This record gives sequence, C-alpha cells and structure tokens, in this order.
Amino acid sequence: MRNAIYGFIVLFLVLGSCKDKDQRSHVDIPAPKKATYISDTLQLSKEAYYDKVLGALVGSAIGDAMGASTEMWYRKDIQLKYGYITGLTPAVRVQSPEGTWEHNLIAGATTDDTRWKYFMVKYFTEHGADLSPKNFARFITDYYESIAHNLADTDVLSQTDALDDRIEKIDWIKEWARVAIAYQKSPEDYQKAQNRFYGGELSCAGQLYTPMFGLSAKTPEEAYTMAYDHALFDLGYAKDISALVSVLTHMALRTNNMDSILNAATFVDPYGYQDSRLVGRISYNIADASIKSVLAIQEKPLVDSLITKDSLVFKVPEGFPESQRKWVRQEMAYQFLEKDERAIAFHSGEIWQILITGLQFGGGDFEKTLQFIVNYGRDNDTVAAVAGMIMGAREGYANLPEDLKEEVLRVNRENLGIDLEQLAREMVGQ
Repeated sequence: MRNAIYGFIVLFLVLGSCKDKDQRSHVDIPAPKKATYISDTLQLSKEAYYDKVLGALVGSAIGDAMGASTEMWYRKDIQLKYGYITGLTPAVRVQSPEGTWEHNLIAGATTDDTRWKYFMVKYFTEHGADLSPKNFARFITDYYESIAHNLADTDVLSQTDALDDRIEKIDWIKEWARVAIAYQKSPEDYQKAQNRFYGGELSCAGQLYTPMFGLSAKTPEEAYTMAYDHALFDLGYAKDISALVSVLTHMALRTNNMDSILNAATFVDPYGYQDSRLVGRISYNIADASIKSVLAIQEKPLVDSLITKDSLVFKVPEGFPESQRKWVRQEMAYQFLEKDERAIAFHSGEIWQILITGLQFGGGDFEKTLQFIVNYGRDNDTVAAVAGMIMGAREGYANLPEDLKEEVLRVNRENLGIDLEQLAREMVGQ
C-alpha cells in the first residue's frame, strides 16, 4: 500500500513537470529596488562648507575637552566632585598615551580624540583624492617610524624628559602601527594583529577618526564606504558603527532635522548588515532601542509622589540647569544605559548606544546633548567628541556657544599646538 502511494506521488510530480510551459503563470511580481538615502550630491558654498567643517572640528574638541577631566569616571563620582558639568573643567589627571600628554592641563585641553582629527586632516592633505586603506596603513606606519627614529636623537641622550615625551607619543601609536604594519604584509598577518588589537575587544577604535570621512564625502553612501574601508582596526559590527558615525556627520552637513540625521543610520546599509541571518543589524537594534527608550521616558507621566518617594535615587545634582522633573527623566535615561554596560567602557556598542541616546535626548540642542553624555561618565570624552562633531557640523561654527568655542580654540592652539582653524582651512582647500 505504501509503495502504491509513493508511486502515485512520483507520477503526479512527473506529469506536473511535463505541462506545457505556456500553461505556467507569467506573473512576476517585481521586488523593490534598494534606493540611496539621498539622491543628490552635497552642494555647499565654500564659505558655508568651511563654517560647517570648522564647527565639526571645534564641536568635537568641545566634547573631548568637556569629558577630559572625568574620562572613565562613574557618574555618581562626577556628581560628588563637580556636581553637574555644564562647561569646561581643568583636566586634572595624570598624563597618558590615550589621554592628555601632560599632567593637569587647563580647561579646554583635549585628548587623543582631538589628536586623531589632526592626524586625519594631515592624511587627507597628503593623499587628497587617493584615499585608500593601503595609503592609510602606510601613513600610520610612516608616523610610527618617524617617532621611533627620533628615540635616537642626541637630545634624548642628555635629557630624560625628552625621552619621556617620545615614549608617550610612541605608546599612543604603537598599538595601531602593529595592525597597520601587518596589513601591508599579508592577510594572515593582518588577521592576527587585528584580532589582538586592544585585547581583541570590539573597541570604538574607528569612531575616533571615521566621522572625518563624513565631512569629505559627497553622499551618505560614500561616507559609509570610505569610513568602513578605513576601519582597519575594528571587528565585526564595530566596523558598521564606525561607518555610521561618518554617515551621521555627513547628514549633519545637509540638514538641521535630527530625525533625518538619525534615520540615516537605518537606511544607509551598503553592505547588507540588515540581511544577517538570525541577528539582523546589531547597530540598528541598539539605536532603535535607544530612541524608543528616550521617547518612552519623555512620555512617562510623573507625579509628585514618585519624585518624593525616590528622592535619594533622583536627587538633583548641584548645577543642573533644569527642573527636578527634567532631572528625573534624565536619570531614567541613565539607568537605561547602565543596564547594557559592557565589560570595557570603550566598547563600540556601548559608545554607539550612549551616542544615539544622547542625540535623541538632546533633541538638537548642542549643549544639552554634550552635557547629557559627559555627565553620564564612562568613556565620555570619546562619545562627546563624536556627538560634538555631528552637532558641530549641523550647527556650523558661527552658531556654537561663544565661550566654549573660543576657549577650546585658544587652548588647543596655544597649549597643545593644534590649530583647529588651520585644520579646517586645509580640509576645504583654503
């Protein structure tokens, strides 16, 4: 009986396959085509472009400087010492390769986040239209070699302070140079070095410099691909995130609308991360959860009894410029972020989550956005530097807070040797 049934099924399939082709359906429902997020190329006058590039560089430096004194701190410790940070504070800290290169610098001083912007402008200037991962790796290697050669200078033999200065610089770049050197040797060498970079963690390495590609790209997709290709030090979805901060920066050159800027992180996906099996696009999942959380917090009804009952939890820090109810909502947003803290504060996913939450919570307000990020703590100078670049590109230099931009410009030029105005002129070819 069973054999008869099987035979009938086979016969049915054979007869069905022998149907005349004309009897088959000719209906072919078309699949949607992937469209670019923005169809036109960026068009700005040279004056407007310079103002936005300078705004991005200075905005990033403001964020870096605001977080320099409390980098890696827990937010409750920030409140104990500073209350609520609303501006620039002296960078009272021990020098380090990734931090300040001198002990206890004045307010307005910056860290490696701003040094990377300087480094990238020099890379753009030297290579112009010929930007490529190969040239980028060579550029990093050349810098490393020049610093290494300087260790043999005669002044090092007679001045130990000179040696300390050189060692600080070489300590900063050597982790990156290891990967860059390996990249130029072979795919096998590169893979080993890349997986060892900062312990093999999904660090925010690319986010230190990839927003700069958003300033030079002509379209959001170009901003993504240029940044992605140069994210030599990132692993997994960290590369996607590094490319997306470039996209957000580029979109900030085009529009003041925060929804349009943030939505670019959803629609710009040249390499199909959203199609990933089982997981989808992790960067989108993080951003979507962050935006929804802020929207829910902002809609949440607050009653006096809630504020009184949780008065210790929601204690308003000294110097907070808004109402108690506003602080309750901000504290709720901080508690949301703390639920997803990673093992290391400079994890790419954590940086991205704080960034999107801060941009959404700030609602387009430059100072409110940076204050939210800086007072949360963790790797706050890096997150604030990325946010500051996006918001600075959106606002333009002319619209940045006068006291903050002037102080950061002056201190970086006079004390750190980084002339942000000159860097902006190099970027736009003036």
